[in-house]
Amino acid sequence: MEHDELIYGKNAVRELVLSGQPLNKVLLQKDQSGPGIQEILGILRERKIPYQAVDRVLLDRLTEKKRHQGILAYAAPKAYADVEEMLSLAVQRQEDPCLVLLDQVEDPHNLGAVIRSLEAVGAHGVIIPKRRSVALTGTVAKTSAGALEYVPVARVSNLVQTLNHLKQAGCWVIGAEPGGAEIYDLDLTGPLVIVLGGEGKGISRLVREHCDGLVSIPMCGKINSLNVSVATSIVLYEVFRQRRAKRRELVKTSP
Repeated sequence: MEHDELIYGKNAVRELVLSGQPLNKVLLQKDQSGPGIQEILGILRERKIPYQAVDRVLLDRLTEKKRHQGILAYAAPKAYADVEEMLSLAVQRQEDPCLVLLDQVEDPHNLGAVIRSLEAVGAHGVIIPKRRSVALTGTVAKTSAGALEYVPVARVSNLVQTLNHLKQAGCWVIGAEPGGAEIYDLDLTGPLVIVLGGEGKGISRLVREHCDGLVSIPMCGKINSLNVSVATSIVLYEVFRQRRAKRRELVKTSP
């Protein structure tokens, strides 16, 4: 993460947490105690902000040996949304939801590129997990080329619970992986959640098991996989193409 996202020192981090400003993570020195640290820990737990106990040497390195008082925070460049906001956005636009859920994507450049593609096709948001995933950082914002300002990003504790909630809301959940049905053979015009896995990892087993089906991108080259941001763009533009064609057909047949 970039140094301009680092906030350190007990008072500074406490005020940041109390202010409600979006945070990606808080690092605390191991074996710390005292009322100030306990108060901060209580707020972190209450607001479900990820935190981690680390050795002092790491805090020294991250702050370049400045007076961090055993605590630092990573601030996010934008407040996280929630999934309900994304569904409401689709309702406001009178569109079927189109969401992307990223499982174990750790490269901020990939997340930024995915957000840029979502904005280009008018999709309604991207969902990332709080653990084992890249968060919103300055690099993500820069790579998105301004798209982050317009695309809601939700950060959830449990991907499986989130998928089940979206299914109950009427969404069809498809995982993009080799071996699935070709995207060009499927109707992608209804409420949709597209699940993509991380770099070199793919979709985790548990998340894959909660997909309604798997889709694949046909390929004829010698390399059998695509970068996650490229794969996301291809799938999103097929969704965009199908939905645009459906709207035009409805206009032609309307009285």
